[in-house]
Amino acid sequence: MQFPSRCGALVVFAFCIVASLVGCSSWSSQEKAEEGVTRPTIVFMTDFGTANDAVAICKAVILTIEPEARIMDITHQVTPFSIEEGSRFLAGVTPYYPSGTVFLVVVDPGVGTSRKAVIVKSKKEQYFVLPDNGLITPVTDRDGLEGAHEITNPAWMIGDKISSTFHGRDIFSPAAAHLAAGEDWTLAGPEVSDLMRLSPRAATVEANGITGTVIGLDDPYGSLITDVEGEDFKRLGYQVGDKVTLKIDKTQYTFPFEKTFMGVPVGQSLVYVDSRGRVGIAVNQGDFSKRYHVSPPVPVFIPRKAK
Repeated sequence: MQFPSRCGALVVFAFCIVASLVGCSSWSSQEKAEEGVTRPTIVFMTDFGTANDAVAICKAVILTIEPEARIMDITHQVTPFSIEEGSRFLAGVTPYYPSGTVFLVVVDPGVGTSRKAVIVKSKKEQYFVLPDNGLITPVTDRDGLEGAHEITNPAWMIGDKISSTFHGRDIFSPAAAHLAAGEDWTLAGPEVSDLMRLSPRAATVEANGITGTVIGLDDPYGSLITDVEGEDFKRLGYQVGDKVTLKIDKTQYTFPFEKTFMGVPVGQSLVYVDSRGRVGIAVNQGDFSKRYHVSPPVPVFIPRKAK
């Protein structure tokens, strides 16, 4: 007569254990989700390349300080010393990341000089750890500037022995890690009232056409990127399918204006408006830069469509 009672007790006991384990599992998942909110992503970009150990060392420094940090890469193939290219890439990716994201950017030809190492906060609530050399200009022009602080606090650096040539390891990476750990960014150092500004090239719209610059290559394809805005180009009167006679550096070319690369046969060249809204020049499934021996920066002129 006692056997069923004991079975019932065992069933109840087992149920309680299962319920307890499920509850712990749910709590753990919730806790991890909450931790994900307090440890934002670090988005990393440099001109270090990938043929050496510099990027790996910077990531190791970050993870030593904040093991839970999530690190994503924009590129480490910025043209060496090209602040303008780095600023263009940075401005291109930031709209796709949420507030709280930490951007770590090291394109720093002035490393070891009097230039400041700074943390900048935009009005979009994103943080930028970078040298004060103009890299941030396009972002703050678009998103607004909340404030900036120079990184002078030794606790936000790798230690007392700061090299004169590798601030990516010694200053910028540690500072990004402290931000990712949720620390108060104002503790990094004193407020900076004026940031260095970059003066990027801008195309000029005139009565007879647009004078601009080939500012980069869409690697690895070798397509030309210009600073000519697509909307300004369309105001010159061109429609898809029209022939465009333009001058690149000192050479004149005539290519069709097409919406997609496949608007022309494989191996043929075209003018198009790229995904960022700028005029591009490409070879369908080819490398325009290599074929025509064009390396930026070079001038480009697009005339108004003849009537």
